[in-house]
Amino acid sequence: MRSEVALPAVTHALSIAGSMTWEIIWALILGFLLSAIVQALVRKSTIVRWLGDDRPRTLALASALGAASSSCSYAAVALARSLFRKGANFTAAMAFEIASTNLVVELGIILALLMGWQFTAAEFAGGPVMILVLALLLRLLLRDRLLRAARGQAERGVAGSMEGHAAMDMSVTGDEPFLRRLLSRRGFTSVSHIFVMEWAAVLRDIAAGLLIAGAIAAWVPDTFWTHFFLTGHPLASKIWGPLVGPLVAVVSFVCSIGNVPLAVVLWKGGISFGGVVAFIFADLLIVPILNIYRKYYGARMALFLAGTFYVGMAAAGYVIELVFGGLGLVPDQHAAKLPTEGVSWNYTTWLNIVFLLLAVALVARFVRTGGRQMLGMMGGNPDQQHSEHHEAHGQHGEPEHGHGEHHASS
Repeated sequence: MRSEVALPAVTHALSIAGSMTWEIIWALILGFLLSAIVQALVRKSTIVRWLGDDRPRTLALASALGAASSSCSYAAVALARSLFRKGANFTAAMAFEIASTNLVVELGIILALLMGWQFTAAEFAGGPVMILVLALLLRLLLRDRLLRAARGQAERGVAGSMEGHAAMDMSVTGDEPFLRRLLSRRGFTSVSHIFVMEWAAVLRDIAAGLLIAGAIAAWVPDTFWTHFFLTGHPLASKIWGPLVGPLVAVVSFVCSIGNVPLAVVLWKGGISFGGVVAFIFADLLIVPILNIYRKYYGARMALFLAGTFYVGMAAAGYVIELVFGGLGLVPDQHAAKLPTEGVSWNYTTWLNIVFLLLAVALVARFVRTGGRQMLGMMGGNPDQQHSEHHEAHGQHGEPEHGHGEHHASS
């Protein structure tokens, strides 16, 4: 009898997860493709030179460069440590890290599809607020002694996750114009490699996020969220939301774009608008990443980052709540619905078909040009990436792989 009762519940959860997946496939492919194009034309090794201090202009540049970088939270954290080790300012490295997982184009597209354009606007408006608050906190509270200890720990090169992926630089160099480099065979190869590697980095989190969101939507009653988010008390809900949103994220173990489906469930359950924004930003505070901070920078700096990041996320949530509420841009919460229609012949299906065919072409190029060996390097030691990366391309690369096409910044 229990199995008969449980089976419909599981089926319902998988149905919700599947419907959300089908709704966003084309957008994910488009977002990762645009990100791959940008990364194919901007070398990671040039970034350090631009991030030498914590002036507002530098932080703005760090945010812009991060937005054009990886959307994988683990790779973003690893790349931030790499920049710090090479001489980048710590605050600028943290701004880069935040932007590279919270201000990326694919996140904005998915938010617009599942939740509405207002959430996309809130994400891109709240990100700079969080970075600004964090920069102020680091300038006021970060002591030289703690920073020196963090640098010493960072120099040890303790493994966390995705260091190999973060170390790879697959940009196409040369004096040719932007479009010529992009449309060349070398450009196609580079874009295909970055595209597949980005998917490999975040696929686990996307799948986990969709499954967790489907399970919670199917099994947790709406009355629980109504009480938990203080939905019956409008003012208390707005105060409580940005405080509790990051805490829910901490224990969800889902990061990157994978936390958007769960954000849909929380919004439908009654969390405030600012609480949703704070929750989405908190992908950099989940338990596994907090442990990586400890490995990268030491326990004291990990606690310091947890505290300052939390304050920055909550502050951004409050600012967004006030500004968007004042402008009348907060959507009707009661109109929120989870995608449940599954596959039907509409524009989403046609877009999915087109972009899935494009993804197949990129994956085929990836496989034909030595990409499979690169997948094995994703979690490796970044200090070994340069030689291994070029060895892989020496064995499997095509004739058009000229000098300077791929670079591993180690």
